[in-house]
Amino acid sequence: MDLLASYGGSDSDGSDPEAAVAAPPLPPPVQPASLKNKVRLLNATPAVIEKDEIKPYDYISPDTKVLQYNPTVSQMYTPLVGPDNPYKTQQAKAQKNMFCGFVEKTGVSDFSFDAQRKTFQVRGYAEDPTAYAESAGKRFVGEVGKAEEMEGRTVFEKEKQKAKKRKKELVGDPSDPDGYKGPWAEYVDQVKVSGPSEEQRQTLEEWRAKKEPTSKDKTEDKERTILHIDDPLDYQGRSFMVAPKDNETNLYSDEPPAKCFMPKKLLHTYDAHNKGVAKITLFPKSGHMVLSCGMDSKIKLWEVYGGRRCIRTYAGHNKAVRDIVFNNDGSQFLSASYDRMIKLWDTETGECVSRFTTHKIPYCVQFNPEPSKQHLFISGMADKKIVGWDTRSGSIVQEYDRHLGPVNTITFIERNISFVSTSDDKSIRVWDWDIPVDRKHIADPGMHSIPSCTISPTGKWLACQSMDNKITIFATQKLRLNRKKVFKGHMVAGYACQCNFSPDSAYLVSGDADGRCFIWDWKTTKVYKRFKAHEGVCIGCVWLPHETSKLLTCGWDGKIKLWD
Repeated sequence: MDLLASYGGSDSDGSDPEAAVAAPPLPPPVQPASLKNKVRLLNATPAVIEKDEIKPYDYISPDTKVLQYNPTVSQMYTPLVGPDNPYKTQQAKAQKNMFCGFVEKTGVSDFSFDAQRKTFQVRGYAEDPTAYAESAGKRFVGEVGKAEEMEGRTVFEKEKQKAKKRKKELVGDPSDPDGYKGPWAEYVDQVKVSGPSEEQRQTLEEWRAKKEPTSKDKTEDKERTILHIDDPLDYQGRSFMVAPKDNETNLYSDEPPAKCFMPKKLLHTYDAHNKGVAKITLFPKSGHMVLSCGMDSKIKLWEVYGGRRCIRTYAGHNKAVRDIVFNNDGSQFLSASYDRMIKLWDTETGECVSRFTTHKIPYCVQFNPEPSKQHLFISGMADKKIVGWDTRSGSIVQEYDRHLGPVNTITFIERNISFVSTSDDKSIRVWDWDIPVDRKHIADPGMHSIPSCTISPTGKWLACQSMDNKITIFATQKLRLNRKKVFKGHMVAGYACQCNFSPDSAYLVSGDADGRCFIWDWKTTKVYKRFKAHEGVCIGCVWLPHETSKLLTCGWDGKIKLWD
């Protein structure tokens, strides 16, 4: 300290003695004990908020959609805090999630919503769907007074009427055993004899009069036949059932033609029926006659060769005839109609031999092709059953009930040991004769309903007309689908158009919904020829068994046409 006091500065060089003498003396040193009482102590630690002072919740904006924690109910319903906008009206300050107001989501069924909406339109009130309505005591909106008067019933609810208690007769005195009725006392208004009143009796008579068939229906139900030719017998006494021998074509040959060709022109047109033709089928083996059934409920037999006349008409059904089929020798045929009847006819005399019915519509009929079983036939019904009949007794001998839809077709395969059935359930089933359990079931998700089936002349292939505008081919040996043989190009969706083979199995022919006839090559599956055959739907086509290029077609225009 003494040295610092003696230091004069940077300007002094130590040569001035007066300056050294003029410096004041330093004060005495201060002791630390005296400074302790004079200096204020400072706290430099930062301020820390204690845990108790933290508020138990965070402030949440009303526009927040997602919360990162779970607040309590009291926290969720706390009032809004913050400065209020003095320029907003009370309507503007109301909570909104839409421009026009606040919409609250609630779970209401369609029926409840429609019921409340119609009730509000008709009666002027409806239940309040808000969540706080019941707690606030507001059950209804609109005309609350009317709602209370109607007890909140909707337009679908009727007023509950109090059941009137029926009065009983006097019970009587229990001491009188003869006069005491007890709990068995009758009601005052009890009717002991029940019967229809005069008004009810008159209504019943009118209903019975409508149910009874008229004279017109009774006459149509009787089978009758008309022979249209004057010479049913030839000079040798042979009937029209015998195939002619003076024809250029040998109708008695068992061999098919060596090669078939395309038909090119129209030979003849039969004015067959007043309404559409449903199906045509040729006389067995010779094919010198064709049998047709129509929507006019009539069946007709026509000549194919010679004068091509109408030989006989068979009438006996009340509604359209759906299917017809000959037996092996052609002496009899079956007809299935929408009047729920199956009838067996004599081809030559026109007599109705037998009648069969299950009170369901038969869709198809088929004789058993075995010569020893010609008295048996089966029919596919609309009630999903295949019914076996015996023509001798007229009774049902077997039922095949496995399909899930109406049965459309029945075709015999494998030397007539088995038969194939198709149905609207989009399946194919294979059955052994007289065994009511199918041994094979084909049902593919890509399959469609098959309304028509035809077996080839060789018996190896089964052609199935599919509703997806295709003809699919199955091998009859194991009933496997031949994926290489698919015939397309025609339009048959919704129609049961028949398909058929040429006698040499070289061509496949079918009609379509536009009245055209299509002919495909069997090997290449290409369309060889298409031509306009009918004005309406071309529903059926049959290739003559002993001809190389002659084809019969029928359509919904009521005509049968012969092409060559």
